[in-house]
Amino acid sequence: MQVKVRYFAALRERAGKSEDLVEVEPGTTVGGLFVDMFPPSSEGSMPAMFAVNQVYVDADHPLKQSDEVAFIPPLGGG
Repeated sequence: MQVKVRYFAALRERAGKSEDLVEVEPGTTVGGLFVDMFPPSSEGSMPAMFAVNQVYVDADHPLKQSDEVAFIPPLGGG
């Protein structure tokens, strides 16, 4: 099945684009997709919040066909 992924802030820079269409297996969770797309490095994984169809969700939220997924890293600032 296919979902639309939107990237924000540092994740957009890391992905080199602001959005993408991604094929996922049925039963994939938003957290699982994040780990697949941004595997942890030796320094650990990048923290992020997840939204599906413009609603914040937990990492174990299952994805469905045509969902819009947003990966939102912490924002810095002062």
